[in-house]
Amino acid sequence: MPMEQSGSEESQNFSIHERFKPDIPSIRELECILDSCRMELNHVDEVWSNLYIGDMLIAHDKKELRKLGITHVLNAAHSAWGSKGDQGFYGPEIHYHGIAAEDSTDFNLRMHFYPASKYINKALSVLNGKILVHCVLGKSRSASLVLAYLMIYHHFSLADAVEKIILHRAIFPNRGFLKQLQDLDIELRYKIKLCELL
Repeated sequence: MPMEQSGSEESQNFSIHERFKPDIPSIRELECILDSCRMELNHVDEVWSNLYIGDMLIAHDKKELRKLGITHVLNAAHSAWGSKGDQGFYGPEIHYHGIAAEDSTDFNLRMHFYPASKYINKALSVLNGKILVHCVLGKSRSASLVLAYLMIYHHFSLADAVEKIILHRAIFPNRGFLKQLQDLDIELRYKIKLCELL
């Protein structure tokens, strides 16, 4: 059960959100940026050096994954209908991590932003490491986790991370995930401001 915030904590969070909100695009503005992408949705695309977003079809094609040199798989649709993903499926040559996320506006994906980002960063830190982050279609859950990674480890704003990814892949996180990414953006900006004051 989540802890309730005290009145002073709520007002502090409210003031933090209000302070950074003008700089952060609205959900509608983010959706317009996402809509501006004219790319076809492929089975897999490299969106950052050695970091790929893909769908379940590519995730199940071990031969193609070997050709791409994939060493790690992060499945954001673990245990979804039709998903074969687990360590037994990939064997010893590909390291597997699964997150049983639902592509629902009510699903709390934010609780996975930091652990997933840490896993992505660890995979890319390995010599010749290449990671596939996937879900069913490779446009909402997996894309949201990659956006969070760029924000947490490379200090992108949410808008800049979206712009970067859509140069390489058509993505469309659901509105709930966009809101959670907005909150992450506010949190990270606040931490940067706090560091500047110290």
